[in-house]
Amino acid sequence: MSLTKTGYHERIIDDQISKQLEIFGAICIEGPKWCGKTWTALNHANSVSFIGSPEKNFQNRTMAQLSPGLVLEGSSPRLLDEWQEVPALWDAVRFAVDESRDKGRFILTGSSTPTHKGILHSGTGRISKIRMRPMSLFESGDSTGQVSLTELFSGNIREAKSEETSIHQVINLAIRGGWPDSIGMPSKSFSELPKAYLKSIVEEDIRRIDNTNRNQRKFAMLLHSLARNESTLAGNTTLMKDILEETGEDLNPNTVTEYLDVLRRLFILDEQPAFSPNLRSSVRIGKSAKKRFVDPSLAIAALGAGAERLLSDLHTFGFLFESMCIRDLRIYSEAIGAKLYHYRDETGREIDAIIELPDGRWGAIEIKLGAGQIDSAALELNRIKTFMETDGKAVAPQFLCVICGVTSFSYTREDGVMVVPITALKP
Repeated sequence: MSLTKTGYHERIIDDQISKQLEIFGAICIEGPKWCGKTWTALNHANSVSFIGSPEKNFQNRTMAQLSPGLVLEGSSPRLLDEWQEVPALWDAVRFAVDESRDKGRFILTGSSTPTHKGILHSGTGRISKIRMRPMSLFESGDSTGQVSLTELFSGNIREAKSEETSIHQVINLAIRGGWPDSIGMPSKSFSELPKAYLKSIVEEDIRRIDNTNRNQRKFAMLLHSLARNESTLAGNTTLMKDILEETGEDLNPNTVTEYLDVLRRLFILDEQPAFSPNLRSSVRIGKSAKKRFVDPSLAIAALGAGAERLLSDLHTFGFLFESMCIRDLRIYSEAIGAKLYHYRDETGREIDAIIELPDGRWGAIEIKLGAGQIDSAALELNRIKTFMETDGKAVAPQFLCVICGVTSFSYTREDGVMVVPITALKP
């Protein structure tokens, strides 16, 4: 029997984990801390060693350091939780998998990427990596799932009405984020966990990841600048300029690069790469990726914004709402084997989200907070589609869709653009 915890919420990646355990000798579930990796891994494991447990003066970690092979003993799949505390475990697992050739022997979980020091083998072909993120609205029970991402590629969806969602509810969902421990909390407590998360990053994680002392104040400045530029194409130069204008202090370019790398290794930053629709015309396509927090609640916490402040500044919240939708679209896309991009060209044409299937078909999605923005978004989507169809050197989108926050209807417009509330979407 698995070690599933009472009250476990099923996650979308559960199916992927089950399939990967049938193919590989070991899998590694990576993602930000507190996103539910351990509970999800226990849902598939038959034995476990908590490497980071402080019990008996960190006995498990000491044992793993002295004799990694002993920690591997146990019923399969065996979970090694927070394996990065002892990087040598990676090679031990890889060797054990090579020796037995059995499938589904180990599950590793990690909330940071360790340095490669001490790791001799990449694990390619033996250890499959699976990326986990905070919960989507469908996983947390805040989306009805009346419309699937797969359905959008059919070019039509059934008309449906879901429960009315107010702007206050949408704001609260973004402040709460997708952290399992926050589900079911009273709304007045939603902001506490993201605040604690950022505090932990600045005061502990940026040092523990590689035992390097870093300037906490400057790191916090960068987090605030990233939050101010959420859902934009701000590059490192823009971030430095923003920090200078906001605080009057310079941040060295090398420092910015290093700090961003730390955030990636902690799985706090998710980059949304640029999309190229095989366009060979004279129009230049942007290649810059968008830097995004893995969850909108972290950006809101970095800004120090509460519900009332966001309600009074819906322009800023529009970017944060986009971030929440991108979080969900990324999770849903990966569940169906698709990839998530954004599009922007030199003429200013842009698309918030591109979903591309392995067979090359893709769909264009605009994200809008209010129903009053649907018409303009649909018009722009059709303009871009027409441009690509007439260019002759581009693959046109399979579908056009507007994802909206404050609306309760899913339907297809006369111009072919589908409209879906984010609270009605699923993989």
